[in-house]
Amino acid sequence: MQKITTFLTYNGSAEEAVELYTSVFRNSRIITTTHYTEAGPEEPGSVMTIVFELEGQEFIALNASGFSFAQGISLMVSCETQEEVDDLWEKLSDGGEKGPCGWLTDRFGVSWQIVPRVLGELISDPDREKAGRVMSAMLGMRKIEIHELEEAAEGVRA
Repeated sequence: MQKITTFLTYNGSAEEAVELYTSVFRNSRIITTTHYTEAGPEEPGSVMTIVFELEGQEFIALNASGFSFAQGISLMVSCETQEEVDDLWEKLSDGGEKGPCGWLTDRFGVSWQIVPRVLGELISDPDREKAGRVMSAMLGMRKIEIHELEEAAEGVRA
């Protein structure tokens, strides 16, 4: 088991959320599922926790009444290609809300950042003018578009 595990608490929709996440990420799996007993606060026999893995990262989803998510914490996904950005952006935002700068909230209220790896490289470029153009371009986007970042880096777009 990894030392630190992200624990996500859903208001009764943990199974549906885990089904979505494991269908979206190719390298994913459900590890274990536990159920509430008569001693638990939820319906006996209903799903309590699901331990699952996405791209080598382990998570725990818990069903518990009275909880909700806030945007102060998000799951960032580093993407290699525009195709991967596009695919994850559409699948994870379906039924949720698309936000600015690569952020979205899925239909369960979990915040995600869908970010191409190249963004980090471009905004940390030692040429601060170039990095500034890229940052400015990114701030004007909803879904991050790699070609637009690259154009900004080259000074094609300001």
